[in-house]
Amino acid sequence: MAHEHMIAPGTVVNLADHDPEFDGGLSKKDGKRALAKLLEKLPKLQELMYAEDKHTLLLVFQATDTGGKDGTIRAVMGGVNPQGCHVSSFKVPTAEELAHDFLWRINRALPARRMIGIFNRSHYEDVLVVRVHNLVPPEVWEPRYEQINHFERRLTDSGTTILKFFLHISKDEQKDRLQERLDHPEKWWKFSLGDLKERERWDEYAEAYEAMLTRTSTDWAPWYVIPANRNWYRNLAVAQVVVDTLRGFDMAFPEPEEDLSDVTIPG
Repeated sequence: MAHEHMIAPGTVVNLADHDPEFDGGLSKKDGKRALAKLLEKLPKLQELMYAEDKHTLLLVFQATDTGGKDGTIRAVMGGVNPQGCHVSSFKVPTAEELAHDFLWRINRALPARRMIGIFNRSHYEDVLVVRVHNLVPPEVWEPRYEQINHFERRLTDSGTTILKFFLHISKDEQKDRLQERLDHPEKWWKFSLGDLKERERWDEYAEAYEAMLTRTSTDWAPWYVIPANRNWYRNLAVAQVVVDTLRGFDMAFPEPEEDLSDVTIPG
């Protein structure tokens, strides 16, 4: 189901071809039931990956404002053991980060073997925000697509599996979500007038996302365009990809270093 949302390498992406309302023909009730079954399997698969100590998994989330990155991470990954999972959020670069190349802060946050790393925004900000706001000239950000592809290839060659999710919502859905925040004082902390300024650049961001998806969905690190207007389907689609990927590792618990067959615990 979810893998139909994967962008095949070489595909020229037009977001108008991807319906953010898509629900796979499922009812909300059936979708939530399917999600619950996947979320039962996920912690067990994570434990197996941690114990086997052979794989690394990196999940990358990108979306427009209100696209649901936080909600997806919380809904899908909230039940895993935090000992084997780490979330990194990339906001406006600090002065120290700006003094290095754009991948420096990303390298510092990469997950170790046996870990699941989650990027809430990522290195792709440097071909998105940087491009839309003209923070650096095109001759600086343009080569970054290929630099990112080489970077991710190096990671996969070293044993990291990368899953990249673009959470796709419509402009009308974003308006509804921003209004919902504004209507509830307890959610004002999530609201910024800057969100409205960014919304004015919707078309520019869409163009930047399409270039990102077109130029950096690769055999070794594909993008998934996840329909995200319906939160329950968004969560289900992401969970399905993660669970299927972990299953595909064909893992087994390691054998004990010593023979434990005749061990008796003393009273």
